[in-house]
Amino acid sequence: MPKEFKYRGYTAEQLQTMSIESLLVLLPSRARRALNRGISEDKRSLLEEIRKARESGSDVAIKTHARDMIILPSMLGLKIQVYNGREFAAVEIRTEMIGHYLGEYAITNKKVVHGTPGIGASRSSLYVPLK
Repeated sequence: MPKEFKYRGYTAEQLQTMSIESLLVLLPSRARRALNRGISEDKRSLLEEIRKARESGSDVAIKTHARDMIILPSMLGLKIQVYNGREFAAVEIRTEMIGHYLGEYAITNKKVVHGTPGIGASRSSLYVPLK
């Protein structure tokens, strides 16, 4: 039997029924300070889209550029597509992600894979024997 996830002693169902004020006490200080300072317009519109998706019950992915949005319990189970500078990376919100930022799960860079040099890549590669 899998162990039930608890965030600071609270289950996911308890977290979803909490008010924002009581949830702020549980969050880390940086996230708590960011939410206390207010929510910008793009974050507010993201929360509105999340609320509409919850009410409609549809499984549509929500696209956003708000990488600095803190993951709240109301987002659990949703698929949010976060812009990483080039494309929208799909992020499935799970209980372990509460209190983290959306941008942590949409990596902005990828591993550099260098290929082998081709003809004309360097001065010495111009002199390839014809055999």
